[in-house]
Amino acid sequence: MPVTLLLAGATGAVGAHVLRLALADPRVGRVAAPTRRPLAPHPRLDNPVLDFVDLPERAGWFAADAVICALGTTIRAAGSQAAFAAVDRELPVALARRARAAGARAFALNSSLGASQRGNFYQRTKAEAEDGVRAVGFERYVIVRPALIDTVRATMRPAEAAGILLARLAGRLLPARYRPVPAEAIARCLLERVLAPEAGELIVESEAIHQ
Repeated sequence: MPVTLLLAGATGAVGAHVLRLALADPRVGRVAAPTRRPLAPHPRLDNPVLDFVDLPERAGWFAADAVICALGTTIRAAGSQAAFAAVDRELPVALARRARAAGARAFALNSSLGASQRGNFYQRTKAEAEDGVRAVGFERYVIVRPALIDTVRATMRPAEAAGILLARLAGRLLPARYRPVPAEAIARCLLERVLAPEAGELIVESEAIHQ
């Protein structure tokens, strides 16, 4: 039977690709994609428009078979470390808890290369998000940890753009783990892995995203 997919972050670089791929995938019967601004209508798309600051405790669109969380920002864009953590840690965990309570069995999280409790603030926040979702107890839990995301963004991220440029100049001299990853490849990995039938936890490091 086609699954119902809940997608958070559908307007972002990775999430927009997930949405396009999911709506074209016969394995997906319906996509629920809550966003701050309306998406283009589609017969298999449920698009609740809401402010994520006031994420409801219960809503019909939480009732999904699988969840993909592609939410993410930067400390610079968020304005503070606390605001960054609210988007990259608190929201994914809150979404996971609500979706699990509504019956979701699988969850895929777009995290980051280097996520670790021993890392810097960014890396620790990503690791805390991973741990928070893990504690919810999904039957299948997928963590994807890309390096720099190679994409054209509506809002420029100078540090990311500089990193991608340097990586392109380095070419094959740069280890595979640290090479920029196309946003579409990350999206395809998230979708394929969350729809797989096996139970358990799977961590996909950056160099394995294309596999």
